[in-house]
Amino acid sequence: MEFFCYHRDRPGSLPLREELGEAHWAYMDRYEAELIARGPTFADDGETPTGSVHIVDLPDVAAARAFAFDEPNYQAGAYRDVLLRRWRNLLGRTMWEFPGGPSGGDRFLVLGFGSGTAVDLDVPYDRDELIAYGPLLSDDGAVWVGTAALVRAPDAEAARAVLTHQGRYAGIEVHAWEFGGRR
Repeated sequence: MEFFCYHRDRPGSLPLREELGEAHWAYMDRYEAELIARGPTFADDGETPTGSVHIVDLPDVAAARAFAFDEPNYQAGAYRDVLLRRWRNLLGRTMWEFPGGPSGGDRFLVLGFGSGTAVDLDVPYDRDELIAYGPLLSDDGAVWVGTAALVRAPDAEAARAVLTHQGRYAGIEVHAWEFGGRR
């Protein structure tokens, strides 16, 4: 089962995140084989971290909750909240298989939150600019609650356009994002 996890930073938590950097890396190393995508989000200045995205393939909801809530930064209080949802990998690949590679161009996390009849279940036409793409789902996978995408785009507005039925979303967020992992 695939899961989308977005830990959002608590304001002022950067020193704590820096202190726990190695503990975070070591924790994520345990999930190397299960990770589909990972990386930090940033404030408008492009430098201040605002959160941490992990898309992971795990056996069940309990394993996903353990992944999200046993993470060292979460345990220490660095995050203000966690978005954890079932997810479906419509691209069928990991971020490491993205044709555009890990650098070059701006990257964004796009989150659309909705309810009712599912939309944006088809992969958009410009697949080569998509790093990860799929629906956010209820714990049992039966109910659509939105869409999550990692995309290379010239700017935030172009990234937002990956959601083709924008009027169906109660809210849309776009965050600067970059490939994560040990360097």
